[in-house]
Amino acid sequence: MHLLGVALDMDGLLFDTERIYFQVGQVLLQRRGHTFTLELQQKMMGRIGLSAIGQMIEHHGLDDDPVTLLAESDDVYGELLLAELRPMPGLDEWIERLKNSGLPFGLATSSRRKFVDQILPTTPWAHELAFVLTGDDVTHGKPNPEMYLKAADRLGVSPSQMLVLEDSGNGAKAAVSAGAVTVAVPNEHTRSHAFEDVHLVADSLADQRLWDLLP
Repeated sequence: MHLLGVALDMDGLLFDTERIYFQVGQVLLQRRGHTFTLELQQKMMGRIGLSAIGQMIEHHGLDDDPVTLLAESDDVYGELLLAELRPMPGLDEWIERLKNSGLPFGLATSSRRKFVDQILPTTPWAHELAFVLTGDDVTHGKPNPEMYLKAADRLGVSPSQMLVLEDSGNGAKAAVSAGAVTVAVPNEHTRSHAFEDVHLVADSLADQRLWDLLP
């Protein structure tokens, strides 16, 4: 295995935003007389805006317009984001390990660009990123491989030479389908996901087995 670059998911991998998304789902569905569940959240994970909202509409048979419901979701998420944002355990140490490896690394997230632009300035390493891909940059969200094919292109490497870190089943499937060396780092919301054909299921960003993959 000869790695030449790294692509990182964001939600649930670098930051504990899945907890915030759960709160958003609760607010939206309580307004409509329904309950947001872990089952529905898992269906939505990794998908880009309208695709994720489509899962919510289909799951509960809502008659909402997807664009309008997405805008409402964005408003609630935006109100919670910076106040509730927390890094995942081991994030700072992992970023230092990446920097010391000498490999270029970037962000490949299904989040909307406007939210990524709020989160990255809160970090001391945003300027280290070789690229930033968001849900606004792809036509097909995860589990489609488009995101990671574009990430490899941005890095100028073959997908087989790119390490991808993902926390969700949809994200890991996208990376595996792209041909990347895929490591799943599940969190409390995604431990039950299927991570088929991944190279490794790591315990956390501090897992020594993950660190040992880097030069």
